[in-house]
Amino acid sequence: MKTRYILALVTLVFLFGCNANNSQQSEDNKPTIVATTSIVADMAKNICADFANVQSLMGPGVDPHLYKASHGDIESLSGADVILYNGLHLEGKMSEILEKLKASKTVIAVSDGVDPSLIRTINEEADVHDPHIWFDISMWSKGVAHVGKQLQEKFPDHKTIIEERTNTYLHQMDSVHLACLQTVESLPVEKRILITSHDAFEYFGRSYNFKVRGLQGISTLSESGLKDVTDMVNFIIDNEIKAVFVENSVPQKALRSVIDGCKSKGHDVTVGGELFSDALGADRTPEGTYLGMIYYNVETVTNALK
Repeated sequence: MKTRYILALVTLVFLFGCNANNSQQSEDNKPTIVATTSIVADMAKNICADFANVQSLMGPGVDPHLYKASHGDIESLSGADVILYNGLHLEGKMSEILEKLKASKTVIAVSDGVDPSLIRTINEEADVHDPHIWFDISMWSKGVAHVGKQLQEKFPDHKTIIEERTNTYLHQMDSVHLACLQTVESLPVEKRILITSHDAFEYFGRSYNFKVRGLQGISTLSESGLKDVTDMVNFIIDNEIKAVFVENSVPQKALRSVIDGCKSKGHDVTVGGELFSDALGADRTPEGTYLGMIYYNVETVTNALK
């Protein structure tokens, strides 16, 4: 009964997202909202697809840490009525462009709506924080509410529909978070150790009570060395971990080296699945929506670690 409930819930969320996408029309009189990442764009589509065209600069599987804006991207940003981005230096190579555009355009950072005390600090002196806040639905919902309020101010003629769709989306987020918690309950706490390619899942771990280890740092700009691989191999063997997880936006080579290292020491570890970390899945799939992606990750990790 519980499984059928969860599947029905995620299907409804997926269909809602599809309807939001289908409502887009290429009409010149519609305002244009440009989002940096597919995750932020999905939020905008859920809130504004009734009256605005929503574009994402980065498609499925694109790593925002390494992304450089093309000439076409700059033209899109310059022609946008509103620009939405994650913030917290996720779009590191685009920071200068976004800062310049703030002088002439409405540029909104989702992270500005999140309580700073909840944001994970990596290096206080260098002002480096973990930008992967979407992996905590309760945190991301604060960002959604913030964006909704900012868009109501920007588009007062559409205030009612923005408010209604924002509230609907927030309720869906609460429901999917509950479904995720119910799914994780089937995995004993001692087995909740998540090994991934890079350090993107700490907020996920905090939400669903997982210990999390990433081979690379919070940014894929950092590279893992031999010591990182060796330390990870030893950690996996010491904790008798049966599966590790690759990511859709990160090369698999380094994590494959960890798997080989474990096998050379007599410990078989498998790839538990490909998780969606910094980008959504393909369009027109459940993983191509934020909520579908979150539930997919939870279900994949839970099933692989049982």
